Amino acid sequence: MEKRRKTALIPVGIGMALAGGLVFAQMRSGSYGSTNAASIGQGAAPVFAPDAKYDVGAYPSFTPELAEGEGKLEVQSFCATCHSTRYITMQPPLPGATWEAEVAKMMKVYGAPVPEAAAKKITAYLQGHYAPENRKE
Repeated sequence: MEKRRKTALIPVGIGMALAGGLVFAQMRSGSYGSTNAASIGQGAAPVFAPDAKYDVGAYPSFTPELAEGEGKLEVQSFCATCHSTRYITMQPPLPGATWEAEVAKMMKVYGAPVPEAAAKKITAYLQGHYAPENRKE
């Protein structure tokens, strides 16, 4: 019985070897894949308006300076530990309550090691320099 099973597997092995050889030969000749791959249709290129401006300029590689004021040192010391101060300067002008919530989120959710006294200074600084009523562009 064992010999019969081995004899039956020989043609299967030979068939698999032939199939593998054919696939390998096809790949070596470069004729694998779709026969019409070169004729895949492409959409027409978009038409650009002649009076439009498509250049937005280079991405700035410098970090913008924070506004001068009480609390700037704390912002640089504690906030820049985890992220660039660009995260502050690139925000739209945010209301004071939002800045307070952001500072609380950094401490509670992300675990920023900011003492409570420094957190109050940071919040006051952000509210005083990056809120809609006093943001200097």
